[in-house]
Amino acid sequence: MIKRAIALVIAEEASGTPARWLLVERPPDDEDLPGVWGLPAGSLLAGETVDELIRRIGRDKLGVELEAGVQLIEGSAERPWGRLEMALWSARILTGVPSVPQPVDDVTQYVDARWAYPIDLVPGAREGSLCCRLAVRWAARAN
Repeated sequence: MIKRAIALVIAEEASGTPARWLLVERPPDDEDLPGVWGLPAGSLLAGETVDELIRRIGRDKLGVELEAGVQLIEGSAERPWGRLEMALWSARILTGVPSVPQPVDDVTQYVDARWAYPIDLVPGAREGSLCCRLAVRWAARAN
């Protein structure tokens, strides 16, 4: 089985300082990465476009309206159930303030959110989070 997913780099709007990113904490009962801090992410549904998924992540998981930016990097990882293929995209908040959890069923709801630096994703990368691994790799190249 192959699952395609998108993770988002949402940078804080701040001029003159290094950008912080929106990080989210997965729930303690998460099947794959309980309690791990990572990036907002979601799996593509059949027939769904990347833009539609990015808007859905914003609406259903963060309570904001998002606009897609550009694809930054992609990668894959083997999981017990199959292969996870993930693309890291930039996105920006058009309206709203991120708030978790959202009252939407049937999607992973995050238990906390914060603005932090890309280096704060290293522990998640060590735990096996593909979004964290991709983000750390991309941030190292970008600097």
